[in-house]
Amino acid sequence: MTVYLDIIFLENILMNYIIIFATGVVIKTECRKLRIFIASLVGAVYTVVMYLNIIPIYSNFIMKVILSIAIVYIAFKPISSKKLIKDLIIFYLVSFVFGGCVFALMYFLKPQMVEIRNGVFVGSYPIKVALVGALIAFIVIQISFKLVKTKLSKKDMIYNVELYINKKSTKVKALLDTGNLLKDPITGFPVIVIEHKSLYSLIPEKVLDNLEKILGGDIDDLTKDEEFNKTISRFRMIPFSSLGKQNGLLLGIKADSVNIILDEKTESINNVIIGIYDKSFTKNEMYSAIFGLDLLEGGKENERIASVKV
Repeated sequence: MTVYLDIIFLENILMNYIIIFATGVVIKTECRKLRIFIASLVGAVYTVVMYLNIIPIYSNFIMKVILSIAIVYIAFKPISSKKLIKDLIIFYLVSFVFGGCVFALMYFLKPQMVEIRNGVFVGSYPIKVALVGALIAFIVIQISFKLVKTKLSKKDMIYNVELYINKKSTKVKALLDTGNLLKDPITGFPVIVIEHKSLYSLIPEKVLDNLEKILGGDIDDLTKDEEFNKTISRFRMIPFSSLGKQNGLLLGIKADSVNIILDEKTESINNVIIGIYDKSFTKNEMYSAIFGLDLLEGGKENERIASVKV
């Protein structure tokens, strides 16, 4: 059987490009087409060298891992070793899916004169078979990773959230906590709990600096402040229970609206209470707010609850 090296070379560039591009889609990393092409070229050169068996060491396991690392680094240029390992794992998963789909397609079509030489798949099979297999693999990968994403624990998901009160706005990073069922007992509106230090651009200092006095009803001296008086009508008292504190109270303030920025859209909710927390949730400041599924999924239902005038 006659095998043309230029065909092997070009086919591998094409397949490598598709695999690397699919990996970029999965990890949501924007990379230049030139970088993908260079990485594909490196992989194709390695395949030809391995096929010719010019340097036997090139076919061992360590060299293959080094090649994979080089391809991932050239294509995506990860900013840390942790990101490199993550991208490398996704690259391997995508490669395995592509290889499996192509082999499965060839098994059903049964092309003639196909064999493996020095670890390289060669033969007289049409390139369109490999391309169709790659297309199927790409679709499978897209669907699979979307399904996996929806099954991930919501506790590990952090969203960008925009808050609006009196034509003022601020942004915070909020953790979605499926165990958070906190609501305003009067209106039934969901509560997003936010560290007070993240709210100074949105809520008057007189409120944030005197949370205990307000919760205790000692506000006579505070009412002399005009900004404070404008905010009183928005006050809510939110009872809560937590580990170590069975009967607690949070000062809540009704927001004009809250926008939760998702991957593909922005969810806007009008009836939300901001619960002000006077401590910090984390030491590393990864997030400064917590909200529950009622808020994330509360669009239409939240609007129905709004029959209570506030």
